[in-house]
Amino acid sequence: MIESLVPAGSSYAWEIDNLFTLIFVLVGFWFLACEGVFFWLIWKFRAKDGQRAEYITGDEKHLKRWITIPHMLVLVCDVFILGGAVKVWYDIKQYLPEPQQTVRVIGQQWTWTFVHPGPDGLLDTADDIYKVNELHLQKGVTYHYKLESVDVLHDFSVPIFRLKQDAIPGRVITGWFEPTLEGEFDIQCAEICGIGHGLMAARVFIENGDKHAAWMASETPLALAANIPLQRAGEE
Repeated sequence: MIESLVPAGSSYAWEIDNLFTLIFVLVGFWFLACEGVFFWLIWKFRAKDGQRAEYITGDEKHLKRWITIPHMLVLVCDVFILGGAVKVWYDIKQYLPEPQQTVRVIGQQWTWTFVHPGPDGLLDTADDIYKVNELHLQKGVTYHYKLESVDVLHDFSVPIFRLKQDAIPGRVITGWFEPTLEGEFDIQCAEICGIGHGLMAARVFIENGDKHAAWMASETPLALAANIPLQRAGEE
């Protein structure tokens, strides 16, 4: 249901979608049931000629059942929701699979900086690739992300991954995702962070192995440095 509105682009997106669907179905059922009973009572006990209203204390057993039985059923529904939520939390937040790549995500007013590992596959080395408002990933690869903020509270939100994580100044937060869908998609800041908050958007590019390797080769510091004289010569 949710996937028809926002594509599911990570290995765990379906778990979150299923949890939201469960909540929607259970809450929707109780909403319709309560509204149905409410309007039925309005119609059944509507004002009638020659009939005086009665004062009801609610102490009678048959009236108490209207409260206790629905409450017990709601608690049963809550147990199902809680069980699903705990499983999703463990699978996504508590359990971190071994990464094949690691990227650094830095939020600041009002832009995102992404640090990609270079051809050596390691982060924080000389061949790292820095991109502003562009995150480049390979489909089917498990990534860890190191999320941080240099100024105020931000929120790293990637709707197709079903990912939304606060970036807190002074902390480095580790999470993970595995892209499963090729294409170009939105990244946004989901925490009001100042006057330019609405402009703090970025893009994630998910590519197959060949395209990602070609992009990486063209963006390494050595490749960019080698292209500078050619560009200048062309301009002259």
